[in-house]
Amino acid sequence: MADVTFRDFAGALIGGNDQGADAAAARVLEQLLALDPTAAAAATTHFRTQMAANPAFMGKAMGLRTAVTSGSEADIGALLVDCFALAPSAVPGAIAALRVT
Repeated sequence: MADVTFRDFAGALIGGNDQGADAAAARVLEQLLALDPTAAAAATTHFRTQMAANPAFMGKAMGLRTAVTSGSEADIGALLVDCFALAPSAVPGAIAALRVT
C-alpha cells in the first residue's frame, strides 16, 4: 500500500463535505495515526468541526509537522489531542506511527 500523508487527509476533507469524503479522510488517519476505524472517524469529525469553527485551527494543525520533526512527545501528543481529540490511550500509538513515517 502506498504511503499516505496529511496532505492526503486534507485532500479528502477538502474533496467534499459529505460522508464519503469523511470516510476517505478517516481511512487515511487509520494509517497515519494507527487508529481503529471508529477512532479515525471520530478524529476526522472533530478535525472538520474545528476547521470550520476556528480560522486559526489550520495553523495549529500545520504545527504538527514541526512538532514531529523537532518537538517532544508531549508536544506531539498535545497537538494530536487538540487537533483530533484522540483518547489518551491512542496517543502513544499515534506518536509512534508518526515517527515511522
